[in-house]
Amino acid sequence: MSAAAHDEQWFERIFAAHGTAIVRFLHRRGAYAEAEDLAAETFTVMWRKKDEVPDGAELPWLYKTAGLTLANWFRKKKSLPMGDSQETLDSLDSNDPATLVVKDHGMQAALAELSERDRDIILAVAWEGLTGQSLADYLGISRNAADAALSRTRKRLEEAIAKNT
Repeated sequence: MSAAAHDEQWFERIFAAHGTAIVRFLHRRGAYAEAEDLAAETFTVMWRKKDEVPDGAELPWLYKTAGLTLANWFRKKKSLPMGDSQETLDSLDSNDPATLVVKDHGMQAALAELSERDRDIILAVAWEGLTGQSLADYLGISRNAADAALSRTRKRLEEAIAKNT
């Protein structure tokens, strides 16, 4: 589909296919009560920039845009994601593997030791299921660079896990 075909039907199709994933992405990164509002803002940006959204890579583009939207929101709120709120942790789906990671104190400590970029890479792969070219598109780098970054990040995570478990 060409950028010229990025019309209302295209938008509705992309929203129906990826709306829930974007809300989950934002929720898992700390925007608990605001996840739906931030997702709406993300899709508003997509509509405004519809001619820039690459065909076939809409989801990585949305994740990247949602990440930027979330960063702006956190700057305004002066909050940190993955806080210690027990109420928030209790409200998460206990069957979701992402929730189990958030509740595991050893994993929390290991993730906290990683740089923000390393955490972003690990969470994009583990929580959002991005791999290969999708991960590269999300990170805004080449496929080879994304593969290398993921490999290095996994090694650093393994070292942090060993240290914290």
